[in-house]
Amino acid sequence: MAAHLSYGKVNLNILREAARKELREFLDKCAGSKAIVWDEYLTGPFGLIAQYSLLKEHEVEKMFTLKSGRLPSADVKNIIFFVRPRLELMDIIAENVFSEDKAHSSRDFHILFVPRRSILCEQRLREQGVLGSFINIDEYILDLIPYDGDLLSMEYESAFRECYLENDQTSLYHTAKGLMTLQALYGTIPQIYGKGECARHVANMMLRMKREFAGTQNQILPVFDTLLLLDRNVDLLTPLATQLTYEGLIDEIYGITNGYVKLPPEKFAQKKQGEASKDLPTEPKKLQLNSAEELYAEIRDKNFNAVGAALSKKAKIISAAFEVSLAHFISCLCARRCNYILNDVVTMPGSPVSASEAFFDNLTVEQEFMTGVETDKVNTYIEDSIAQKDPLIKILRLVCMQSVCNNGLKQKVLDYYKREILQTYGYEHILTLNNLEKAGLLKPQTSSRNNYPTIRKTLKLWMEDANEQNPNDISYVYSGYAPLSIRLTQVLARPGWRSIEEVLKMLPGPHFEERQQLPAGLHKKRQQGENRTTLVFFLGGVTYAEIAALRFLSQMEDSGMEYIIATTKLINGTTWIKSLMDRPESQTP
Repeated sequence: MAAHLSYGKVNLNILREAARKELREFLDKCAGSKAIVWDEYLTGPFGLIAQYSLLKEHEVEKMFTLKSGRLPSADVKNIIFFVRPRLELMDIIAENVFSEDKAHSSRDFHILFVPRRSILCEQRLREQGVLGSFINIDEYILDLIPYDGDLLSMEYESAFRECYLENDQTSLYHTAKGLMTLQALYGTIPQIYGKGECARHVANMMLRMKREFAGTQNQILPVFDTLLLLDRNVDLLTPLATQLTYEGLIDEIYGITNGYVKLPPEKFAQKKQGEASKDLPTEPKKLQLNSAEELYAEIRDKNFNAVGAALSKKAKIISAAFEVSLAHFISCLCARRCNYILNDVVTMPGSPVSASEAFFDNLTVEQEFMTGVETDKVNTYIEDSIAQKDPLIKILRLVCMQSVCNNGLKQKVLDYYKREILQTYGYEHILTLNNLEKAGLLKPQTSSRNNYPTIRKTLKLWMEDANEQNPNDISYVYSGYAPLSIRLTQVLARPGWRSIEEVLKMLPGPHFEERQQLPAGLHKKRQQGENRTTLVFFLGGVTYAEIAALRFLSQMEDSGMEYIIATTKLINGTTWIKSLMDRPESQTP
């Protein structure tokens, strides 16, 4: 049992156990020994649901990655393909099945689509002449995956792109289905609030599904009081900014994937004093990051400037010489469990903070944009960064941030940036620039009115005196900037969105409220002092800094609210921009 999933107000282990039960039932349908052929993207999410030990209990003897050509040899009766419903994967499966048939194999083939069966994929298998080879064709509905005691993710990597570039609402349907599964396990959520077009679509689908299943409602006392659906495009600014929480910076530098971070092997070399290190490890060190590790849970949501003091006080691990220097800000992770020291993690070549001066220069420009300083002209720092051929993602994040904070760029400023980017990084990126414009991240100014200063002042998005050491406001997660998405969540709880009607109209998409009728006798009787529970669902992705800000609100004594976070994908500025990039020469499945 994953104990850390049951620590919080809502026991998310119930969701994990339901997913494990369904997996066991499918495996038992395939009698005899088994080999699983994995769509590589699914191995991470599945690892959070079931370890190899569970699969082994159900006669899974071998596991392979889905690749073209012939399957590796395995003395098993059943071959099970675990795949996403993608046409290009069907062609690989057909190749695998043909190679087995030629070897006169008497094996049984099965296919499990995650998260939904696809008629188009089955049609492709029929065209390839292998559909009849499958004994079982089924679906495994893995919509919401528990990551931590207060965090769920669908890990739907293309959700934002599909919604805003391709006008494809598949991810919204999966979101609605995932929320219906959640309500089946945790009771009907009485109040639904939302902001944005996608939020409206998801709410409509949920209400329609509820009507279709009328009469089959479960008799479970509701765990959640409120559901808040937020479109990512309501707040395009926050993911572009550099996250300044401990966990957020680890994600910015190395990337956290499915709850794990891979760290450079040289950081874990055992050195004896006066000796050169021998037998350096060559494989990256993989560490799991969640609240199961007490020390990590305590420091992950702190501003990086407060981490040193917290660690000194807690574990006496770092030296008194620890200062604000970014070269030492990650000093010990999971100390009591594995004693891995991550000293100088940010000095790694290529890391965004490999030189603290460059890191602070970048931060200064970001903060100037967020406070409305010189957002209407070509920025000299961006010019110099392009001239020095700094990473394209860094340039795109800054240019998009300037555009968002200025309600678009003047045509001549936009044309200048585009020309410099294309001439320096290659004309193939014209497709990426077009995508960013379509998504609303990089656009020409169409009106002289810029609403951002009004939104910033009304919602207090910039706090000059943000306290990083002992925060009293969510703005500590970006050292001054309070994420717009979280400020909207905070205002909804108290005093309510009616107090900011004018600001809501300035933001994209409708805002709405719906109520779901509860079965008789299931209205919750609240105990005195008991907090309400809100599920905040980010459609299009959420950052670790935003998660930290919501956890901060949950812990505030007078908030009266606890937050559970759900999202289509855990993102940072780099992964988000990458999902919108077009690289014709290296299209990935």
